Amino acid sequence: MASSKISIYSALAANLLIAVTKFIAGTISKSSSMLAEAIHSLVDTANQLLLLLGISRSKKAPDSNHPFGYGKELYFWSFIVSILIFGLGGGLSIYQGIIHIIHPEELGSPTISYIVLALSIAFEGTSLVIAIKEFNKVKGDLSWWDAIVKSKDPSSFLVLFEDSAAVAGLFIVLICMFLSHQYHLPWLDGLASLLVGLLLVAVSAILARESRSLLMGEGIAPETKVKLTALVERHPAVRQVQHILSTYQSPREVVLMLIVAFKDDLTTTDINLAIDEIRQNVKNEFKLVRFVIIQPETMHETTFME
Repeated sequence: MASSKISIYSALAANLLIAVTKFIAGTISKSSSMLAEAIHSLVDTANQLLLLLGISRSKKAPDSNHPFGYGKELYFWSFIVSILIFGLGGGLSIYQGIIHIIHPEELGSPTISYIVLALSIAFEGTSLVIAIKEFNKVKGDLSWWDAIVKSKDPSSFLVLFEDSAAVAGLFIVLICMFLSHQYHLPWLDGLASLLVGLLLVAVSAILARESRSLLMGEGIAPETKVKLTALVERHPAVRQVQHILSTYQSPREVVLMLIVAFKDDLTTTDINLAIDEIRQNVKNEFKLVRFVIIQPETMHETTFME
């Protein structure tokens, strides 16, 4: 989570400064694509603030209304961020692009726009490099896509996607702006805005999918289930682990329920002692497991479905 904050803070600082300069440049040069990029940077700034809010609220201690804590706050705000990218970033850019394709306006002096774009690429590129380095620390040996799909911390890949889309959008605007001035085709400026909007919609769709999956409740990985089963079944009182149910409350908190068949000759006291020992063994071995619920079952009670 600390590494995620580093990339969030770097992106926040870059986007806030860039948004202001883009609005000024877009107004002076009458460039719709530059204004679309300004909106994009402004939305990204708000997104970073919402991610920081989600991280902060996810750390609240459990209470009577939320006995498992507030970890899913991070997943909720991550989903809101993906919707904002779609609605405010992508939607407004597409709308503005279509308007300026239908009714193109002659652009003013491009000099200030080129200066702002160059600076923006430098700042956004720096933020992207930081985001890539921080994400590499947590992805391990996995491929980028597998790491994103399996990640339980949306703040790590949200910034990565945002910065990537920002840099790609800046190059789209730069190319279209150059061609527009070079060949006197003002409608290309609107096309750039439209392309940036479509890029943001595509990114938001991916982020919404991943954030929704986390918000709905993802469980532990299959390989972790195998290790967990082996650990529990090593206990002398256990005959078989029948079912494992789990869900991530936050990137660092797992709620776990085990359906366990104990040996027939055990008393209630023996089973209770075994449950306490198993619970402690699981917590010692799997540091992310915060809550462990163990339900005893007899071997023939196997109708429960995962």
